[in-house]
Amino acid sequence: MIALGVVSFFTDLSSEMIYPLLPVFLVGTLGAGAVALGAIEGLAESAASVLKVVSGRWTDRTRRRKPLIVSGYGLSGAVRPLIGAAAGWPVVALLRFTDRVGKGLRTSPRDALIADVTPLARLGAAYGLHRAMDHAGAVAGPLAAAGLLLIPAMTLRGVFFLAAIPAAVVMFVLVVAVREPAVAGERPAAPRSSLLSDWSEMGVEFRRLLLALLVFTLGNSTDAFLLLRLSEAGLAAGSIALLWAAHHVVKMAANYLGGGLSDRVGRRPLMVAGWTVYGAVYMAFATVSSQAGLIVVFLAYGLYFGFTEPVERAWVARLAPEKLRGSAFGLYHGTIGLVALPASLIFGGIYAMVGPGAAFATGAALAGVALALVLRVPDLPRAASQE
Repeated sequence: MIALGVVSFFTDLSSEMIYPLLPVFLVGTLGAGAVALGAIEGLAESAASVLKVVSGRWTDRTRRRKPLIVSGYGLSGAVRPLIGAAAGWPVVALLRFTDRVGKGLRTSPRDALIADVTPLARLGAAYGLHRAMDHAGAVAGPLAAAGLLLIPAMTLRGVFFLAAIPAAVVMFVLVVAVREPAVAGERPAAPRSSLLSDWSEMGVEFRRLLLALLVFTLGNSTDAFLLLRLSEAGLAAGSIALLWAAHHVVKMAANYLGGGLSDRVGRRPLMVAGWTVYGAVYMAFATVSSQAGLIVVFLAYGLYFGFTEPVERAWVARLAPEKLRGSAFGLYHGTIGLVALPASLIFGGIYAMVGPGAAFATGAALAGVALALVLRVPDLPRAASQE
């Protein structure tokens, strides 16, 4: 569990040296617009979505998690720094696509492995700790990028190339320190089953949760638009990188506290609180124009992640049968990721043709619809009886 947290720390250190600077690089250096930005991010996440479903089902059948985890992290770490050599935004789109393929391979097996080694009563705390370490890396990454940009000869491309160093550390930790439970490797491979039969066996409660998440995600476009809005408000690239780091400090603390709190008070109250924060933040981005106001709201946005990220994963792990845990995480991540493409394209289109206010207001409205749907999901899933 701790080793996977260290892996996530260095992965996000590498990724977040690049991500907060990517909108500036795409728009300012390569000449891409808002629609292209939405297409790049939406296609990248949708590419990962199908593989998250496939990798989740595969890891349930083979009873092995680590091979796909290593392959996924290795692929992403190898291609991500190559963005620094891109001469046009289509090349960036291809590299982001490949990076997300790696994410698709690793995410469902990794989340299933965390559940494999954690008591059900502590799932929220376990995912909260993992996400907190993930966000700690996301704090270090922009700080490293901002520090490097203070070097007179350093360029955005140079920062992207240097992201290869923490990616190499990830592979070392994965190979040396991550272990699967012995019992998982000793079990025979599961018999083949159809996705439809697995879907039916997961139950109506799980399907209700996925429906609520689908509607919410339709209004939850890539965070690149928030960074673009900050850039349009006049913040420099270095300032955005520092603000992105501060945002992840809030996410880190909120994830650590929110995951454990959901073990005590239930999943649904935390989810409702998180989506309420999200809707309020998006409405503020639709109406606030001052730099100071946008900065405050953007930092508050980190609370939404802390109230939802560990809670969603813990809820999925408890609603799904143990033998279908990988498949359940595949469907969870796949549903969110597949909706990312239309969500980002719709948001980007509204942003470009109507304006940022209308785009952010649309996201807030869909969050309200999702809130009504999640209230139908039971807060005490059937797995509670096993604790």
